[in-house]
Amino acid sequence: MAILLDKTTTFLIQGLTGKEGQRVLGWMQANAAPVAAGVTPGKGGETVAGVPVYNSVEEAMASHPEITATSIYVPPQHVLNAAMEAITAKIPLIHIIAEGVPSRDTAQIIESAAAANVRVVGPSSIGIACPGQSVAGSLGGGNLEQFLAPGDSKAILEGGVAVLSKSGGMATTVATMLTSAGIPQSTIVGLGGDRLVGTTFADLLPDLAADSETKALVIIGEIGGAYEEVLAEEMTKQQFAKPVVAFISGLFAETLPQGTAFGHAGAIVSKAIGTRQGKITALSQAGAHIAESPSDIINLLKEALQLN
Repeated sequence: MAILLDKTTTFLIQGLTGKEGQRVLGWMQANAAPVAAGVTPGKGGETVAGVPVYNSVEEAMASHPEITATSIYVPPQHVLNAAMEAITAKIPLIHIIAEGVPSRDTAQIIESAAAANVRVVGPSSIGIACPGQSVAGSLGGGNLEQFLAPGDSKAILEGGVAVLSKSGGMATTVATMLTSAGIPQSTIVGLGGDRLVGTTFADLLPDLAADSETKALVIIGEIGGAYEEVLAEEMTKQQFAKPVVAFISGLFAETLPQGTAFGHAGAIVSKAIGTRQGKITALSQAGAHIAESPSDIINLLKEALQLN
């Protein structure tokens, strides 16, 4: 079992005929993630690697009603229109990779998606991977060999560990570290580092609590915003029982003047909220094990899961 994706998930790629769209199509096809169709306005009737292209999501869905997820690979200024097409079509899962989407557009997407009961991951999400199941987007640069699926003969744990990260690069790095240690991953999600994102750490807690395959959770956070503090509140409120290991980056960034943007658009600290220490304190009080550096994550997980 995995959250968000499984072997039955069938994809649409919006912006398929662009360079990045074509690249991600190759990665997803190589990893057995079925892509039924693509959308590029004005390119309807073309094909890319055997995948038909349509002028609109409506046209694609009319011919391929089996589609249950879409990855949006269009420039930031076009994300709103692309996402609204997908929301109108009620595609259950929308993944958005673009960075720099205007906050007003993202807010509109989130509000519309909630009203339509549609899940949005991103913007600025590198992707989602469920090893042994499916993959959406560019997580891992298309090389899922660096991930370890639950049930693999190399695994030292029955089930897997979920990895949720604001940073796509860190998501892949931590998953690779887990693989090297023989710890499989049930789900890896690049949530995105923008100020507003469609799915937060806390949003996925109920899914992870219900997933029998997920035995623990690794959180990779960073300074700025309140998503980690909200997660801590929800861990306590929901009495989340699975071990949580958290690493919060940004030790150097906090030496910079308050209000400085550092890295992701969401990595801005104010006096009241968003500090690294504030996040660490909140998560620690909620029961999370705090990694001072990424290299601590493996040992903390092994201790929490009694794998030593």
